[in-house]
Amino acid sequence: MAGIEPYESALDAIPGAHPYPRTSRYHDAEIAIHRLPDGTEVRYIKRRLLPPLDQTEDGDLTLPHTVATGERPDLLAQRYFGDPGQWWQIADANPVLDPRELTDEAGRVIDIPLAGGFPGGRGDRRV
Repeated sequence: MAGIEPYESALDAIPGAHPYPRTSRYHDAEIAIHRLPDGTEVRYIKRRLLPPLDQTEDGDLTLPHTVATGERPDLLAQRYFGDPGQWWQIADANPVLDPRELTDEAGRVIDIPLAGGFPGGRGDRRV
């Protein structure tokens, strides 16, 4: 894992260190507290909003990929980022509601975010 300090993986295993691992799409999301009438605190993650796709700082933040038969978002994340759990970065870079839409049609061209390119992305692009 390029760019990750050796101690960071150990910190992910400590309960209460932070609610989501550093590779999660929710790692940087704000945690809020709702108090029920009886005083019970309920913690929840605030809505995670993406920037508009056409308003990114640089037009070259993604790499086009033509979907082949049998590909899945997790397989593409493994190929490009070295981690199948990073499929969400591909989903965030493409205007779909269901990540399965990304690869359900062979020949479709989707965007693969470059390392550190798409806002919120943490991927280490590998081809």
